[in-house]
Amino acid sequence: MFRHLAAVATALAVVTVTPAEATPALVPAVDREVAFTADGTTAYGTLHVPEHRAGQRLRAALLLLPGSGPTDRDGNQPPASLPDTLAQLADTLGKDGVATLRFDKYGTGRTGLGTYRDRPEELDYPAFVRQARAGYESLRDQSETDPHALLVVGHSEGAMTGLLLGGTVSPRPAGLALLQPQAIRMLDLVALQLRAQIAEATRQGQFTPEQQRTVNAAVDAAVTALRERRPVDTADLPSPIARLFEAFQGPNARFVRSDDAVYPPDTAFALRPGTKVLLTCGTHDVQVPCDTTNALTTALRHAHAHGPGRVVLPGVDHLMHDTDHPTTLAPPVVDSLHWLAQH
Repeated sequence: MFRHLAAVATALAVVTVTPAEATPALVPAVDREVAFTADGTTAYGTLHVPEHRAGQRLRAALLLLPGSGPTDRDGNQPPASLPDTLAQLADTLGKDGVATLRFDKYGTGRTGLGTYRDRPEELDYPAFVRQARAGYESLRDQSETDPHALLVVGHSEGAMTGLLLGGTVSPRPAGLALLQPQAIRMLDLVALQLRAQIAEATRQGQFTPEQQRTVNAAVDAAVTALRERRPVDTADLPSPIARLFEAFQGPNARFVRSDDAVYPPDTAFALRPGTKVLLTCGTHDVQVPCDTTNALTTALRHAHAHGPGRVVLPGVDHLMHDTDHPTTLAPPVVDSLHWLAQH
């Protein structure tokens, strides 16, 4: 019996001295410069990897897509506009353990025009979509990311790009965040914005009601001319609006026509059923009013997208600020992104 007890005691001793399995070390957060190639042009960006366990594949990774115009990887158009929209999105998502990739698209930052430097008139909207697709593939292949838990996040025009990617890339993303999205055709949105500005100018006494009707008709005629590839008659347009439509012609004409050809609600049906989608609109967004997202919201529902769908952000503007947070993301925006990261 004593021999038996001794054997048990020895076994217990062996069990108690066996070291516990070591916990993987924590890898500190890091921002890493990355580069990828599309159509012969190298694009440069920032991969933000939040703190994580060694060997861990992050449960989600975001490709942050900027809005229209010369908007760089941080969401800025220097020197005049420096809101850091995309940098703030990356920081917010990083706090939820989400890796993010943001990059300088054509015409901005370190990327520049690349192969289009000597032929800018050939740069069209599909080229930006191909560049974003190459960025998605670069993100997919990073050692820290889980290729089966990728998300795509886009702001404004970048949300439309994200929607196009969502139905075409491989593997399909687990979810999309369409933040203050361009949800109708580009020139329809421009005309809507201009009519709102003209109405406000009329209320302030800068135009008579008759002049307002004349300018609105000239705007509609300009949109029709662009779509029919005819010169725009700017005679009845105020100088700032005339310059805008002049800029839509010449070297920029191909891009404008190709962007305007996309009707976002139609692209929603290419999404995989069950794709998680967050669509935000701000009640103080004069660039993309909430009602411009109605058709896209309906299309996403018919495409059997999951998730919260459209989330209306009270008091939030196009750059996702409110009056109490004029330089940082408004709390409703942060809450929406937190939901996206956690579900």
